[in-house]
Formats: sequence, C-alpha cells, structure tokens
Amino acid sequence: MSQDIPTIQIIDAKNYVGQTVKIGAWLRQKRGSGKLAFLQLRDGTAFFQAVVAKADVSEALFELAKGLKQETSLYVTGEIHEDTRSSFGYEMAVSDIEIIGDSQDYPITPKEHGTDFLFDERHLYLRHLKPFATLKIRNTLIAATYEFFNNEGFTKLDSPLLTGSAPEGTTELFETDYFGESAYLSQTGQLYAEAGAMAFGKVFTFGPTFRAEKSKTRRHLTEFWMVEPEMAFMHQEESLELQERYISFLISKVLEKNDQELDILERDKALLASYTQLPYPRISYDDAVKLLQDNGFDIEWGVDFGSPEETFLANHFAKPVFIVNFPKAIKAFYMKRHATRDDVVISADLLAPEGYGEIIGGSERDTDYEYLKMRIAEQGLDLDEYNWYLDLRKYGSVPHSGFGLGLERMVTFVTGEEHIREAIPFPRMTNRIRP
Repeated sequence: MSQDIPTIQIIDAKNYVGQTVKIGAWLRQKRGSGKLAFLQLRDGTAFFQAVVAKADVSEALFELAKGLKQETSLYVTGEIHEDTRSSFGYEMAVSDIEIIGDSQDYPITPKEHGTDFLFDERHLYLRHLKPFATLKIRNTLIAATYEFFNNEGFTKLDSPLLTGSAPEGTTELFETDYFGESAYLSQTGQLYAEAGAMAFGKVFTFGPTFRAEKSKTRRHLTEFWMVEPEMAFMHQEESLELQERYISFLISKVLEKNDQELDILERDKALLASYTQLPYPRISYDDAVKLLQDNGFDIEWGVDFGSPEETFLANHFAKPVFIVNFPKAIKAFYMKRHATRDDVVISADLLAPEGYGEIIGGSERDTDYEYLKMRIAEQGLDLDEYNWYLDLRKYGSVPHSGFGLGLERMVTFVTGEEHIREAIPFPRMTNRIRP
C-alpha cells in the first residue's frame, strides 16, 4: 500500500473529497446485498458509511467485509465521495480493509435494550450514538464554561472534595474516616469560593459534588459536577444578569459546535435558539405560588416546588424563568435577608422549560457576623467548623453573590434527553439512581 495515502479522521472527510485516504475505525453495524456491503463506521469524531462494491475489490476482500463482526476495529482505505442522502454528507468507496482487533459476541446488538441492561454495559454503551452525542455536547458545555468565565475576568479555584462541615444540611452526607476523624464528600464548593472571592474578586469552582439521598427521580444523582461562581461587590440583580448571559452563551456554543450531535438526538434547534434570547422573565416566589394556585395546584406558601410545579412555571413562560425571593425556612443559612421582610431571603432559582426543572440556584450572601452565627446554630451545625467562614465577615466583608449550576442537569436540558443516564459515562453506584 502506498505510503503517500493520508490517514485521516472521519470528521475531516469533507476535506478529502475525490482522494484516497486511510481511516482507523470501529464497525458499528453492517448491512449488504449480493453486490454491496455497507459498513457503518465510527472513530470517535463522527459516524459515516463505507461501501464495499464486489465489482471493485477482490473476492477475498468482499468476503472479509461481509464477515466483519460488530465492533471489530479496522483500517479502511478508499476514496471519499459526497453523499447527499446522509446527514453527515460523505462516505467512502472502500478499496482495502485491514483488521486490527477482532470482536465476537458484542453484547449491545442493534435492537432495543432496557435501562438495566445498558447500565450494566455502560463501559460499552459509550460507543453508541446517544451517549456519543450527549457527551460531545457535555464537553462543549465544559469548554464554554471556562471560556465564559475567563472572558468575564474570573479566576478558577479548586475546592476540597473532603470537608469537615455540611454546607447544605447534615442529612445528605457521605461520611468517611479521615485518620480517625469524620470527613464528608463535598456537597458544594460554594463556601470556599466565598473565601476566594474575598481574595480575587470573581472566582468559580468546578468539580464533582455528592448528595447521599436515595432519590429515584430522573432529576437526581448522588454524584454530579457543579459550576459555582462567586462574585465580590455584586448584588443579586447583577448576578441574575450574569447567570442569564452564561446560559445563553452555553446554548449558543452548542448550537455552533454540535450541529451533528443535536441531529443525532433529534433536538429542536430552533427551540434551543429561542432560549438564547434575553432577558429571562423574573417572578417572585409569592407570585409563583399564586399563579400555581390559580391554575389548580394544591400548594401553600412556604413549601418548595416539586417537579410538576417547576414544569408548569417554566412552560408558562416558554423559556427559562427566575423564581426570586424564596422563604427563608427552605433555604440555606448563608442567604441574605430581604430588606423589608424577615420571612424571605434574596435568592433565585432558574427553571428550565420542557420539564427540566432547576438548572441554577443562587443568592446574595448575608454579611452579618452575628446573624450568620445564629443561623448556623439554628440549623444544628457545628459552629467550630464554620469559624473560618465567619472570619470572612470580620475582615473587610463586602456585598457578594453567587450561584451553582449542575452540569448534568444542564446537559439533559440542552440535549432534550429524558434521563441523566447519558450524562456520566462509567458504571458505578451513582448511575444506579434512576426512575
């Protein structure tokens, strides 16, 4: 075989129309007739079809092509042609095949499989269309997150994964032994981000967080990745403006970079594009409760919204909507008191339409040392574990705000997928949380 034949990736096929190239790939599926073998190939960059014509190759090569098993790895050589019938737009006319690694009895055959089965085969399911598209979009969201916050002048900090305290309450903690003392898998990086904001002005943390709740809804994981910005000298309204710009930026980047993946997932791109239009509506918790009551919901003031309520509210506005100023009793201790009401805090949840629920939760942070000390005690937390946090209110405290975005929840919203099973790739206890 000629040494001048370039080795390329499938995604670059458009640049080699009419040329003979070599591609390393895996066989996803195949079909054929008496004279043609159609090989559906993937290489990690894209999916396309390679056609083996009996009239153009040796009998041995044609028989080899017909006998290939699902997920065999191979080098294929051939000429790239345009293919207007496929969404990818290009295919290969094969002139040679070299098997790299054989595959026998691949378990995920081209048929419908149940959720339980796919959980057990997650290490292989990664190779298939929906996980491929979902995780490519997840990668875009991660890259866009760094781009957005870098452009906005933020500094990236890393918060510890083992902590001695419980920022979000004591009932959802994974406890571990830390050299004879109790330590917990982190629920949030927020408190550490507040310390960072007092040093750098604007910071964000981005890493795994853990919640030890045995939820079996499609909205919850025990392990997920959280983006948590914190901004000094920023009040809540400025924070909301930043949040909506961030969401719009993320969606715009996916529309720009993941056209093929959105097609694989059959996502309505025009609908996604409508979510980039700003500003997002804002409605108070008080008005949201009244709106729900007026539309037949049996809900009282003071309770948190569940999935039906969140779905109705976001769909009512047909785009992401901020619910602002929640009751103090159902929010975390660090949220700032309302200026004229003692029963609510300056907080906001951003609800996504189409039933995807809360994608951002945030607030302005209280700066009163004695008030926070009292709130920590009220929630049954160990004051000694929070002395460092209270120090932030003693040495030059300033107004500051922050929020958290759950990456996996954002992935499900942007991709239009029904379940978070696509979002985290590998089989572990986390992925057993399912409907």
